[in-house]
Amino acid sequence: MAKSRAAGLSSLRRKDHATAYLMILPSLVALGIFVFTPLVMALEKSLTDWQLYQGTTFIGLENFRIVLGNSLFRKSLENMARFVLMIVPAQFVFSFLFAHVLRGMHQRAGALIKTAIYVPTVISGVVASVIFLFIFHYQGGILNWLLRQLGQKRIAFLAEPSLAQMSIAVTSIWMGFGYNSLIMYAGLQNIPQSYYEAAEVDGATPFKQLIYITLPSMKNTFILILINLMTGTLQMFDLPYMMFGGAGPVNSTLTPMVYVYNNFKSAEYSLGYTIASALLLMIVIGALNSLVFTVIGSQKSQDE
Repeated sequence: MAKSRAAGLSSLRRKDHATAYLMILPSLVALGIFVFTPLVMALEKSLTDWQLYQGTTFIGLENFRIVLGNSLFRKSLENMARFVLMIVPAQFVFSFLFAHVLRGMHQRAGALIKTAIYVPTVISGVVASVIFLFIFHYQGGILNWLLRQLGQKRIAFLAEPSLAQMSIAVTSIWMGFGYNSLIMYAGLQNIPQSYYEAAEVDGATPFKQLIYITLPSMKNTFILILINLMTGTLQMFDLPYMMFGGAGPVNSTLTPMVYVYNNFKSAEYSLGYTIASALLLMIVIGALNSLVFTVIGSQKSQDE
């Protein structure tokens, strides 16, 4: 009797496994066609001197060596690191603080504010670039007009390297602030209120509640936002290209994505070189995202 029951359970498990494999099969096929196959082809082409109408010549890792030795590529990585340091921490902290403000608002006022702050998220980078060019412009910009009204000299926001990078950072933060604030707000709303009530009974201060309840409970939300912010910043293209033509003052706004795009248009480098630079960027993005997963370990949600 026991053997037949065990055999029946084993057969049921095999059926469950087969059903699970059949359910994930379409996703695996799609990944194979649209992700893994292009990746293998890109790796193969990156090892060649590939001229679109002249065939390919195998050159090994020469493209990667040339990319890593290119001063403009290194400059783009340096700019990328600066943008990450300017945008990610500011966006993260401001969104977290504003989410607390939304949490304490009246329901009707909160709904209005949430709608208002989300509007920049649906605006394209091209439109946002035009808006902030009007704001930072030297002659007719709003900021310089205000400075003139206060008796101050105009500031060349778009001509000085550090200010040009700041202009892009401010534009990027403005575009993503609403989305990230709402994600933070949703994470805060998912924390059981009983946790805070129990902490108040035990005499925990608001700061201790933040450290021992809010932050640990928001780990998964933090991972989502950090991954999105870092990936978006590392792949930034539209803002620097529209606001500064892809390089800006002294290549201070040159990003790796703009660098790859410029090489693709240039007849000086082969397509294999362009693909090699794109793969190096993919490796950088993957490594940084893996670091985020390692530093902030995700956890399963716990029932109230």
